Amino acid sequence: MPRLVMKFGGTSVANVDRIKNVARHVKREVEAGYQVAVVVSAMSGKTNELVAWCKDAAPLYDLAEYDAVVASGEQVTSGLLAIVLSAMGIKARSWQGWQIPIITDEAHSVARIADIPSANLDAAFAAGEVAVISGFQGVVRDTGRIATLGRGGSDTSAVAVAAAIRAERCDIYTDVDGVYTTDPRIVPKARRLDKVGFEEMLEMASLGSKVLQVRSVELSMIHGVRTYVRSSFDDPDNPQSGTLICDEEEIVEKQVVTGIAFSRDEAQVSVRAVADKPGVAAAIFGPLAEANINVDMIVQNVSSDGATTDITFTCPGADLERARHVLMDAREAVGFKALETASDVVKVSCIGVGMRSHAGVAARAFKALADKGINIRAITTSEIKFSVLIDAVYTELAARTLHTPYGLDKQ
Repeated sequence: MPRLVMKFGGTSVANVDRIKNVARHVKREVEAGYQVAVVVSAMSGKTNELVAWCKDAAPLYDLAEYDAVVASGEQVTSGLLAIVLSAMGIKARSWQGWQIPIITDEAHSVARIADIPSANLDAAFAAGEVAVISGFQGVVRDTGRIATLGRGGSDTSAVAVAAAIRAERCDIYTDVDGVYTTDPRIVPKARRLDKVGFEEMLEMASLGSKVLQVRSVELSMIHGVRTYVRSSFDDPDNPQSGTLICDEEEIVEKQVVTGIAFSRDEAQVSVRAVADKPGVAAAIFGPLAEANINVDMIVQNVSSDGATTDITFTCPGADLERARHVLMDAREAVGFKALETASDVVKVSCIGVGMRSHAGVAARAFKALADKGINIRAITTSEIKFSVLIDAVYTELAARTLHTPYGLDKQ
């Protein structure tokens, strides 16, 4: 029999009534002839509550014990869904990460999956059971301790399980009915995409689109797991097909630009008047790397006399103060005259595999932004995307402005 993984997020299992609705979706697929594994998140808001309790208990908490606490949210929802399915006459049982087992490394709170032996799930399917799996968690091979996969880790759990059991596909149910060209709350003309390539979805997820977690898309691409994004709020008896995340070769007609993403969690740092000589960049970005501060866009200017340079970069807004302190501590080694920062900035990105074969794609965007009087602070490009850093006040205007020139508006 074909196998299917279904994943339901926090809003989809926010209360018992919604869990009963989820069970109807599962029942539909079981009756269609699938062997089903369901991966569930904690109820909406519960993980935040558990994290807050850890912080109240001790500001510098032990990460292994933190994992033991926050993993309990998914245990509740997996048990409740198994109860509901059993009451509907569907044979089901709950599985925790350590029971399958989902084996991880020792990086508590941000663990990565090392292996998922499929024998236990194979036996459950052979017995005619639906496997209801607690997402977001696994077990450290050497210590037997619970480890969590980081925020949004249930998406990663679902795709990893799909790869392990060789599922036909992985359906990720959220509170939206697919992947849109951009946020429809910002751009009313945004439309739902039928298909998106793995590479495009990876860029969109990493650049601010919150539909899928980045690591889950990476796993989908590596293992070739066909993944659908669907809405749990559709009528279970008449669901929409959603958006398919698949190999680029499955997409017959490729858009030049597939989507527009934006990230508000950005900060800009400018290091002024540093010596233009070998080793300066290493002196700036080495300490930042040691402090685990992720640096994104980097722009370097050379002054007219060729003696000094300005280096500007972006980092997550939450890391701005740490970045400032790191650079001030390294001031003597770097030798800069001034340090300027800005937190009221946004990164807007255009993504599309069609850029590989079309010239002038970015130039069209720069012209459209200029016509609206939007100044660009920094630019980065890659093979299938380009990003611009702009003032945050222009976010919505920029998204709407860039949506139209590439034919993304809903017809």
